[in-house]
Amino acid sequence: MARVRITQIKSLIGYPHQQQKRTMSALGFGRHGRINRSVEHELTPAIQGMVNRISHLVVIEKL
Repeated sequence: MARVRITQIKSLIGYPHQQQKRTMSALGFGRHGRINRSVEHELTPAIQGMVNRISHLVVIEKL
């Protein structure tokens, strides 16, 4: 599997959907994700699905 770096570029403040906040937390950004924080993951179908759900908040780079 390919490795990807996921970087948060927008704040979670103002997004009413609790699901987006839980998805960010599940990816490793923590409850209070901060802008420009990055995490690395293997690109599995589960990770790809989570990234698709929050694509407006993050940037993805293949490593």
